[in-house]
Amino acid sequence: MTPDDLAVFRCARLLLLLGLAEHDLPEGLDAERLGIFDFLAGYPLLLARDAGDPDRTALRLAGFDDRAIGYGGAGPLLATRQQQLGRDLSALVSAGLAETVADGRIRYRLTGDGREAVVGISAAYARSYTTAAAVVLRRLRRLSGRRLRETVRRCLDPVPRSKDAP
Repeated sequence: MTPDDLAVFRCARLLLLLGLAEHDLPEGLDAERLGIFDFLAGYPLLLARDAGDPDRTALRLAGFDDRAIGYGGAGPLLATRQQQLGRDLSALVSAGLAETVADGRIRYRLTGDGREAVVGISAAYARSYTTAAAVVLRRLRRLSGRRLRETVRRCLDPVPRSKDAP
């Protein structure tokens, strides 16, 4: 069993991501973007894969390592996360931690209770995840849906062995 098998863990990650996105995307995020951003925040070295990438060192210092087993099977992990996302978002909305906004597409954003919950998440992994999510949001939030999907396809290409690995 991994932490990803626990709905509470996945929901906490989504809360952190929604909290981080609030400033730049106050209208919220649709499910497709939430799923992609959450996945890449969990495996950010798929996005910052080149040894010379300016974000790579910060991500490695935050505890991410592209030698982790998840990086080798990223495609199936993304598919599994996408299958779980609907249930996780429904749980957040049902608990009053997130709300939906419909403006041509359904978007999710935090409620006041959701913001309070984010403040209470203090695990070391939460700090690492937030570091990675900030990189993902900065790089991808302005991409069109088509460009975002192209970026994900490139990220899922086999990862070359890290040159900065110890």
